[in-house]
Amino acid sequence: MKTMNLAGIYPPIVTPFLKDDVAHHYLAENVEKLSKSGIKGLIVLGSNGENVYLSEEEKIDVVKTTIQSASKNMLIIVGSGCESTRETIYLTNRMAKMGAHAALIVTPFYYGSKMNDEALIKYYSTVADQVEIPILLYNVPNFTGINLSVEALSALSKHPNIIGIKDSSGNVNQLGQYLNQVNPDFNVLVGTAGALFAALILGCKGGILALANILPKKCVEIFQLIQDDKIKEARELQLRMIPVNHAITAKYGISGLKYAMNLLGYKGGEVRSPLLATKYEEQEKIKEILMGAGIEIT
Repeated sequence: MKTMNLAGIYPPIVTPFLKDDVAHHYLAENVEKLSKSGIKGLIVLGSNGENVYLSEEEKIDVVKTTIQSASKNMLIIVGSGCESTRETIYLTNRMAKMGAHAALIVTPFYYGSKMNDEALIKYYSTVADQVEIPILLYNVPNFTGINLSVEALSALSKHPNIIGIKDSSGNVNQLGQYLNQVNPDFNVLVGTAGALFAALILGCKGGILALANILPKKCVEIFQLIQDDKIKEARELQLRMIPVNHAITAKYGISGLKYAMNLLGYKGGEVRSPLLATKYEEQEKIKEILMGAGIEIT
């Protein structure tokens, strides 16, 4: 298949809920607004989309709403990884028929002790052979307990239908090792805004960033400043964004991200149980962090 250049910034969009149902009108509004922010595309059904809490039909409907609401130049990448090879192929091809451009496939993790290099290479190769759109590997050891090895990535990057990786490990040294093992057209994307500056300097093509749900233009600005070789300005903006990113990812999680979205003109909606909503004191802290970074609250 043809190689895709994924250079740019992608928000892994949230799935807004109201009374435990997907709020499609909120989702459509967010997608329309994000599409005008300078981002390259959208990640649907990633970790921030509470993918693991959605039924198959809900996933299909979320992708449908996203595709209908996004501007036509947006790349739509879907999180269609399941625990079994068979289900991953089925769901990915179903979403391909809907118009998804590529798929982000998380490492299967339930039988983690058996997910060695051999198993992961066979899994991803089989999926890549049988799906109708290109795939990206998704390395997120914080959630899965699985870290895709440099050796496994090196082998998988040679598959013609595996076009990239989202690495959310936060390990910049490992990112460098990944980059040393792949061809220049292979899309290595960083999965945390806290490492965006360092990742881009090393040679990553871009980022899939939770922060881009609330501050897409700031993320795009860091990306563009580095493309323009304005390293000092990029570094200063990156440092300003680090406390905000930490708050809406590591510290307060998806409920904190959704609350921040509500403060900044987006529609975060509610989280789905068993996740808990932010408490009042957490909300006040998020406001304080945003204002401390010079972000204007609506």
